[in-house]
Amino acid sequence: MLTYKDLDPSKKAFIFGLDNVLYPEQDYLLQVYYLFANFIEFTEGFPPASDLTEFCKKSYLHHGDGGIFDRIKQAFGIEEKYRENFTRLYKTARLPLKLILYPNVLSLLQDIIVDRKAIIILTNGIPEIQINKIMQTEWNGLEKYLKVYYVQEIVPKLASNPITYILEKEDLQNHDVSIINCEESDKEFTQSTDIEYLNINEFI
Repeated sequence: MLTYKDLDPSKKAFIFGLDNVLYPEQDYLLQVYYLFANFIEFTEGFPPASDLTEFCKKSYLHHGDGGIFDRIKQAFGIEEKYRENFTRLYKTARLPLKLILYPNVLSLLQDIIVDRKAIIILTNGIPEIQINKIMQTEWNGLEKYLKVYYVQEIVPKLASNPITYILEKEDLQNHDVSIINCEESDKEFTQSTDIEYLNINEFI
């Protein structure tokens, strides 16, 4: 398992992904499902929130988040009109519990800040959803040191790789940064550059 002391001390910045890199994405999604299940029970009286929550959890673990409303609808006969409520929750959910960073990642981030290096988050997905996650993460005081970029805001405007865009904005060279992520696309991009790529699984 890698720690900060194993990393190249010449690096000036570290670019992290968000979901399943800094925290487990399922911690967010399962709370969204829980809130939706309670909304449906309150509104319709059926199914019991506990049953719907458990169904969503099992469905997510077996099939992922994609298409989950359709599976709920089929299993419980929930009306199509509630799809909008379900979709909106991803962007607006006020979570019962804060999102908690992986413990080893928290230590890594703290060591980076102590060493006065930059932390950059480059996150894919719908920006409103990603912002909602970031706002409800327990950063332990690190939030004021973070710079956040959203892939969906960069690519449509520039048609360039988001990493290239970040390097230009932050006045960094390829050799100045390490990318810590779990995305194959980032790994493939760095293979043609001298940007260091590290898989988050080496840390957690």
